[in-house]
Amino acid sequence: MSLEVVPLDEVKSRIGEEIGTSDWVQIDQDRIDAFADVTHDHQFIHVDPEAAKHTPFGTTIAHGYLTLSLLPYFMGQVSLLPEGLVMAMNYGSDKVRFLAPVKVGSRVRGRVKLVDVKEKAAGQILIKNEVAVEIEGEDKPALIAEVLSLVFLG
Repeated sequence: MSLEVVPLDEVKSRIGEEIGTSDWVQIDQDRIDAFADVTHDHQFIHVDPEAAKHTPFGTTIAHGYLTLSLLPYFMGQVSLLPEGLVMAMNYGSDKVRFLAPVKVGSRVRGRVKLVDVKEKAAGQILIKNEVAVEIEGEDKPALIAEVLSLVFLG
C-alpha cells in the first residue's frame, strides 16, 4: 500500500511506474445484493445462488460495475499525488475492460500504475492511472481501467 505526496516534478518523473497495491476487499453476497438494490440490477447471475449454480461460473458473480465502483477506494490507498494538493476529483475513464468475473467469496485488490501527468490549466493537473483489479488466486484480472483524476493545487 502506498499513498505518496511528492513534488510535481517527481510525479512527472515517475510516469510508467507501478505505484503499488491496495488492501484486499472481500466480495460477499451481502455486498453483491446491496449493489443490486442500489442499481436496480437484480439479474439472477448476481443475486440468485441457486440459479447461478447452473451457469458456467457455478455461483453468483459480482456486477462488473460493482468491481469498478471500488476504484476510488483502491486509489485512496495507492496514489502518487503532487505537493500542494487542495483537492482531487474523478475526471472519468479513458478505457475500461472487464476481463474476468469476480465470483462470490473472492477477494480483490487494485494494482495502480502511473500512466500520464498533464497540466490542464494553472493549478490543475490531470493524472492518468492504470488500475488492474486483481482477483486473489487468479491469473487474469477482473478489470483494467485507465482512470483520470483532476488535481487542484493551492
